[in-house]
Amino acid sequence: MPRHVVAVHRRAGHSFSKTSVPSIELVLCHGVRGDAHFGLTVKHRSRVARDPTQPNLRQVHLLHEELFAELANGGLPVSPGQMGENITTLGIDLLALGTGTRLQIGMNAVVEITGLRNPCSQIEQFQPGLLAAVLGRAANGSLIRKAGVMAVVVEGGLVCPGDAIDIVFKPAEYDALVPV
Repeated sequence: MPRHVVAVHRRAGHSFSKTSVPSIELVLCHGVRGDAHFGLTVKHRSRVARDPTQPNLRQVHLLHEELFAELANGGLPVSPGQMGENITTLGIDLLALGTGTRLQIGMNAVVEITGLRNPCSQIEQFQPGLLAAVLGRAANGSLIRKAGVMAVVVEGGLVCPGDAIDIVFKPAEYDALVPV
């Protein structure tokens, strides 16, 4: 199955879900133009409250559509954009990528994976039971966060549904994703 973009989303104001749109523009070092998380420094409200000068490692949120089937099987229907992602993907195991992996999305845009999205109480407020469903346990007992990955923009460009996703760089040493 080819790796590709299923849908793209943005929202100017801070809210849990994002609006599906025909395309998004990724801007170098800033993220998605017109999105609440656009900027050089952190925009996530709880992180701004702690230190508004932190670098924005959460410019773009990518979430794998395969998670939606898993959630639906558990009685929790979710559609693209409803979990706040900017890019819904298909055919790429986002959670298995290491920190620093770069993805080319479409013709020009390149993002660098910075870490995992840390699911928060907003997920539970959106749909009761969803927080537990996006958290799991590995065989060794460690927590698995399934709510997607965060990235920064290293090359700007337009991203549209149907665009191909290619891994264009993997660091020499694998560095497991941690929440950012």
